[in-house]
Amino acid sequence: MHIDEPGQHSSQQRGHVLLIAGDAAVRRRAVQVAPSANLAALGLVPASVLLNSHAPSDTTYLDGARDPNTVLMRLRAAAATPGPLLVYLSGRLTFDRRGRDLHLALAGSTASTVRYTALPWEWLVTELRPRPAGLTTVVLDLVADKAAWPVLAELGGLPVPAAAETYGVVVPPAFTGGENTVSSYTRHWIDQLRRNPTRPSGVQLHAFAVGAAALPPGTLTLPATRALSAPAEHRQRGRVEEPVRSAHPVPAAAVPARAQAPVPAVPGQDPRPHIHALATSGRHHEAATLAQAWEQHVLQIHGYTSPEATEWAEIRADLARMAGNYRSATQLWIGAGRSRLARQSPDAPEVLAAAAGALYCWTQLKDEAAAREAGLELLRLLDALPSLEPRLLRLTRQRLEVLNGTPSQC
Repeated sequence: MHIDEPGQHSSQQRGHVLLIAGDAAVRRRAVQVAPSANLAALGLVPASVLLNSHAPSDTTYLDGARDPNTVLMRLRAAAATPGPLLVYLSGRLTFDRRGRDLHLALAGSTASTVRYTALPWEWLVTELRPRPAGLTTVVLDLVADKAAWPVLAELGGLPVPAAAETYGVVVPPAFTGGENTVSSYTRHWIDQLRRNPTRPSGVQLHAFAVGAAALPPGTLTLPATRALSAPAEHRQRGRVEEPVRSAHPVPAAAVPARAQAPVPAVPGQDPRPHIHALATSGRHHEAATLAQAWEQHVLQIHGYTSPEATEWAEIRADLARMAGNYRSATQLWIGAGRSRLARQSPDAPEVLAAAAGALYCWTQLKDEAAAREAGLELLRLLDALPSLEPRLLRLTRQRLEVLNGTPSQC
């Protein structure tokens, strides 16, 4: 969507912001996503900024709705607006096993009442389908429950309205949530809106939000990372092209973004979009060299133990993973995890994301000597994380025992 020129407004161009909070996603009594907190944070952002338009607009908040028909009426009214439209949805994505449909769980939705108390996902797709191209943006911050996640893998993504620019994340059900606060993706989306004097495009907001957020391993991003540099017509296809069955970590400092102009020589401008574009185009050596140069620059300014240095170590780790250099990726992720653990709590999302990155890359190591060398350091890191899934620690220990020639007695 583009900002309208002054003097071109009319009642026919009136825009709309529709903010929908579904049911909170909770695991082990910890909130994974708090839709109400997300809506409250978005409510502080002017509608003109959300819409990227100076056209007069209306804003509708739906928080705590229990009747899917009520949500449908609001959605239908919003879809009828002639001007720019932003639809934001946050909450728990679930699945009706009987009707074989994905739903956004509303307040009070349970596994046995999904088809009567939750919003069918197809309703969203259907209502927004007739809208003119270029006027609609959909932003999603969702957690898929155990019923919905396998369905997303089967579909190869989440169905989205073809005429809308759709951005967001769908987090898998297995991660342990944090406090009842604004989720990382939405928070960074809002931060980018506040920091930039010129409003970034939707794809730029999404890229930087994903890059800065501490997303759990396996998180589905819409559009998928590799689609961010594709032409707009490919990004707007009805389904995400990247299968969600991949368990690749999406760590705190991952660097997805569209390919932009070459990295400027003046420090302070973000080089990550260009570096990531090099890596996704197969120019791994150039990406790694450039990232290492920027890491050295950061080390000179902020020091070896600074958060900025850790973020660049994580960037290099993910670049190594993308290049298939799992040995280097494992060591870099372990180092980043230790650095974060030195100044953050063991259950901090960034610490867990670094540990997840290290664990995944270590499991991909085919060289037994390299796996054995890194395994002990990895085990020490994982052992320091009490909120980590016990199964992951057990499997790591068992593999290391096999590598050392001392099979587990379990």
